[in-house]
Amino acid sequence: MSDRHCIHSGGKSKPHLSAEDLLSCCGFSCGMGCNGGFPEGAWHYWKSKGLVTGGQYGTKDGCQPYSLPHCEHHTTGEYQPCTGDSPTPKCTKQCIKEYNSTYQQDKHFGASAYSVRSNEQQIMTEIMTNGPVEGAFTVYADFPSYKSGVYQHTTGGSLGGHAIRILGWGADGGTPYWLVANSWNSDWGERGFFRILRGKDECGIESSVVAGLPKD
Repeated sequence: MSDRHCIHSGGKSKPHLSAEDLLSCCGFSCGMGCNGGFPEGAWHYWKSKGLVTGGQYGTKDGCQPYSLPHCEHHTTGEYQPCTGDSPTPKCTKQCIKEYNSTYQQDKHFGASAYSVRSNEQQIMTEIMTNGPVEGAFTVYADFPSYKSGVYQHTTGGSLGGHAIRILGWGADGGTPYWLVANSWNSDWGERGFFRILRGKDECGIESSVVAGLPKD
């Protein structure tokens, strides 16, 4: 959503939309807060209710910076290991005192929210025309230990679903891939990103793509 505000304004608007505002205030239409949710519901919430700005944990950037500390997902690094025990923050509908705008004044809205057809070319066209899209896929037991290369599921059972951001595509040694941003910090995978087989709906990556356009 933040990407699309920037792209569709020609770089004039660069809001870092608040993950906390979405996580804590969307409610059951988006899912279960920190325990998972529905990507399409999040885009429709952006359209109907809007989102305020908010930077990363430890910053005073925007109306509602993220309040949960960084933790390590499936790797060893500078942060404490993730435990999965953090409760979803409460919906406050107000900005931090250091921010010079009100919650309602800071809202950024979508003009539309929609699904993208489960088709390689359609997804590529959407990314090229309007910017990154959100997708979801099934995480199998061999994915958390991913380090580099083009991921293809080979072994292990399902661990659940996971939402991600698809940025682009390419090919590595003739193997087509999607370039994907994960949310597990920059010391996981390829500096926080991963590549996954493109064109075969690997782990369902092409089946649940959603996006939207911002209001001017």
